[in-house]
Amino acid sequence: MSVEEKLKALYQLQTALSSIDEKRALRGELPLEVQDLEDEIEGLSTRIEKIRNDIDEFQKAVGQKKGEIEMAKSSVERYKSQLNDVKNNREYDTLSKEIEFQSLEIELCNKKIREAMARITEKNAELADNEEAIKDRTNDLEVKKNELDEIMEETRAEEEKLKEKVKELEAKIEQRLLTSFKRIRKNARNGLGVVYVQRDACGGCFNKIPPQRQLDIKMHKKIIVCEYCGRIMIDPELAGVKQAATVAAEKKTRKRTIRKTTKKDEAEETEA
Repeated sequence: MSVEEKLKALYQLQTALSSIDEKRALRGELPLEVQDLEDEIEGLSTRIEKIRNDIDEFQKAVGQKKGEIEMAKSSVERYKSQLNDVKNNREYDTLSKEIEFQSLEIELCNKKIREAMARITEKNAELADNEEAIKDRTNDLEVKKNELDEIMEETRAEEEKLKEKVKELEAKIEQRLLTSFKRIRKNARNGLGVVYVQRDACGGCFNKIPPQRQLDIKMHKKIIVCEYCGRIMIDPELAGVKQAATVAAEKKTRKRTIRKTTKKDEAEETEA
């Protein structure tokens, strides 16, 4: 490919990529909003799962403590029955201490059960709040997704064609030049890596271009970048905008000619 053909291909690639950017801009913040909602729902789901696991753990603890209470009660009944068969004070004191110890164990288990039940109540309230929140977020996500799908459906076919065109153009351009173009475009605020000269200035940063440099750009002998913003520069004719400017100039000239002719005719008529 000649330098002129390379510049044409680059500008066509820039135009296609800008069109894709415009299509994506129609979606606005919707893709980000959808992603945020999905992340939030995932976080809420994880939190709900953890809360349910905590509730299960507390319920298991309650069941365990109830079992310990039953065992302690059985021990108390057994020790009380043994009090009738004691033979000395030592045995009586030992059994009395065991009964007292088991009674304390029962009280401690009941305290643990009350604490666990209070935590279960708190967790159930927290669970209800998170389930309500995930329900609201799911509804919001459905609305946002439907809105996004409608916008994407309108532009999908055209965007796919543009993507195919981008692939074809990228295949024509040498890899080194394509890599440089992508780097320039990525760093550019408006996503323009190739711009044409407008009113003797760079079409990207609008800094003035010296006449000799403008001449070099029109010659299409080498790829020239703006010394201020680093964008690749081409002349308007190569970008296909010179014709429009010429037509506008011709219209302006034609209007002036018509006005002059009219004034001359009026003067002749007056003399006559």
